[in-house]
Amino acid sequence: MAEVTMPMNGKVIDVRVQVGDSVQEDLELVIIEAMKMELPVVAPEGGTVKEVRAKVGDSYQTGDVLVVLS
Repeated sequence: MAEVTMPMNGKVIDVRVQVGDSVQEDLELVIIEAMKMELPVVAPEGGTVKEVRAKVGDSYQTGDVLVVLS
């Protein structure tokens, strides 16, 4: 199981996966806005999306879990 975490403080502006989706390594899971830049958060490995904790418009801190893969 892999937890995909927030790389830096910022706001989620797009969630590109849903629970049950099959993902490959480096697929964009979430897009965040931090320091006035849009940055993708990608899958560290292939798997299936078990949980999506990120919500569009919400702000998160470094290390917060956005997506859980199994």
